[in-house]
Amino acid sequence: MKTRFASLALLATSVVVSFAVTATANSQDKWGGAKPMFKVIPNNAPGHYAPVRPAAQLAQWNGSFKDHHNNTVSYVMVGTDPKTTNTTTTVNVVLIPVKMIYGAANGNMTFNPKVDTYPNGQIVIANMKKSPIFQSGIDFVQGGTDVGNSQYIDAYQRANFWQTNVQNEPNYHVLLNIVKQEKPLKITVQTAQGKVITNPFGTIKVGTMDINAFDSQLNTYISGHSADIHPDVLPLFVTDNIYLTSGGCCIGGYHSARGGAPSGQTYSYTTLVTEAKSFSQDVSALSHEIGEWMDDPFTTNRVHCTDNGIMENGDPLVSLPNYGGYPYKLNGFTYNLQDLVFIEYFGAPEGSVNNWHDFQNARPGTLCPGQQ
Repeated sequence: MKTRFASLALLATSVVVSFAVTATANSQDKWGGAKPMFKVIPNNAPGHYAPVRPAAQLAQWNGSFKDHHNNTVSYVMVGTDPKTTNTTTTVNVVLIPVKMIYGAANGNMTFNPKVDTYPNGQIVIANMKKSPIFQSGIDFVQGGTDVGNSQYIDAYQRANFWQTNVQNEPNYHVLLNIVKQEKPLKITVQTAQGKVITNPFGTIKVGTMDINAFDSQLNTYISGHSADIHPDVLPLFVTDNIYLTSGGCCIGGYHSARGGAPSGQTYSYTTLVTEAKSFSQDVSALSHEIGEWMDDPFTTNRVHCTDNGIMENGDPLVSLPNYGGYPYKLNGFTYNLQDLVFIEYFGAPEGSVNNWHDFQNARPGTLCPGQQ
């Protein structure tokens, strides 16, 4: 996300939203200049209140490096320090399906990931739970190097710090475990907040909603569910066939926190689009957002790039073909997992698998603008 921030008022509160990178050639669509976008909301945005009595802290570690211009970059990431540990961290996930309701005035449709299906009949939320985001079963071999048979984001993070010492640490993992699926959060979208449209990147009907109005609902929900949602848990909100808006369409997901490290409450949102070859198809947006949450959980990891002041590892690759997604088959379904850049992209010394700068080596040796 670019580091210009705009305050947008809504109802009684406002949310500060950062502007996202936008894709290039493959983002041209059929609906008024819509662009594939991801955003991040700062942890100190209005309405983002840190827990008063945190039950526990998110598993996290601190690191730093000198970039190509001798600037010190300090960061917080999820898990334990790969340079000094050989342990497995498991972060529990509380899954919250979000049911989006549009009345007669703005579309007369309801989108519910617990009910809606893909063309092959698989229910959206059940399909997501069987994906490589939460299940092992794919042996990730990158450029001839086997980084592990594991969940996708764990394999990415192992590759990210491969030469740091992970190649000698078979037990180093950061895994996700869904411990509870809540009843759906029901959101009735007002006509001023969004409507049903034709997918700008396809043909099916999708819903839209203003990101500020949406985030306000999520924060109200988190505040009212302290028994299940606390800082050592990742609340994951999921819609299907919904794009958020912020001055334009289309946002596939975002992540944020209520308060900073070490005791803030992180959370994430994603949409799962059921139309193949569309922006945010199946778990592509989810892989983007969980990858960014892993490497910048509190949205505070500042880097010295001219296009992106935060360590958002998914944004630089949205403009790739298929919106940066690569197909992987697991449990009888082909999922699209978005490529993610490694820490070298932001100016860190080489240390990833094969000295690559992204998980798929799609842009060999690429550095962020300002670090070349």
